[in-house]
Amino acid sequence: MRIGSAREGQKKLVSHKFIYPMALRTFFCISTQLPYLQINTPKNSLSLPFSKSSFLNTNTSKPFSSTKRTLNLAILSLIISGSLPNFQNSILAIELDQFQRYTDSKEAFTLLRPSSYVMVDKAGATVFFADVNKETNNIGVVVNPVRLTSLAEFGTPQFVADKLIQAEKRKESTKDAEVIGVGERSGHGGLQIYEFEYKVDSTRGGIKRIFSAAFVASNKLYLLNISHSDTPLDTPTRTMLQNVLHSFDIYTPHPIP
Repeated sequence: MRIGSAREGQKKLVSHKFIYPMALRTFFCISTQLPYLQINTPKNSLSLPFSKSSFLNTNTSKPFSSTKRTLNLAILSLIISGSLPNFQNSILAIELDQFQRYTDSKEAFTLLRPSSYVMVDKAGATVFFADVNKETNNIGVVVNPVRLTSLAEFGTPQFVADKLIQAEKRKESTKDAEVIGVGERSGHGGLQIYEFEYKVDSTRGGIKRIFSAAFVASNKLYLLNISHSDTPLDTPTRTMLQNVLHSFDIYTPHPIP
């Protein structure tokens, strides 16, 4: 069941054309005119040993805030990373407070969205959420058919990250782009999921922090993009965005007994 539909009375933001990160779309060669992905699989590519923990802030030099928001985000990070596998009831309580789960049963994916983000209709996006306080902070998912059966057929996470940054730098509006982190994790049923974090300085919108995730299932490419103004990010905001990133997964309905 979809949560947070704009048709259910939630505040609808001023519509603006949704352009999924062009570098990512160009790199994967996705368009309505090209229903299948055309690729050249690299024969020799190296993967750096990054993991999901690469995206978690492990700096303990700053005093820990005891606010409810920070505590909830910290607990949720541990649950998602598997450090607290027995806290299933806690994650449900935190979802109701800080996040809401969005599940698309038709396209078969699920993720958490911050409670302050609402659904907005955007051309080209399977689903799109924007922050009610600043609509340029947004979360988008695009699903497209491909001929791949897994991301490994395309290349390693580092190979994809390198191509992604190269595509960003070729854009006229880009002043600078750099990779912050590259990771790979296992989703539901051992699904291979790539994760990327990078920063883009553009003449259109200034400095943005981008968190992206991708996986292939049932010959479909699933792309998640989280865009947020980098001012820079404070720890609670960064943790919130990472939790959304790590929650992106394939959706498999439970069989009816």
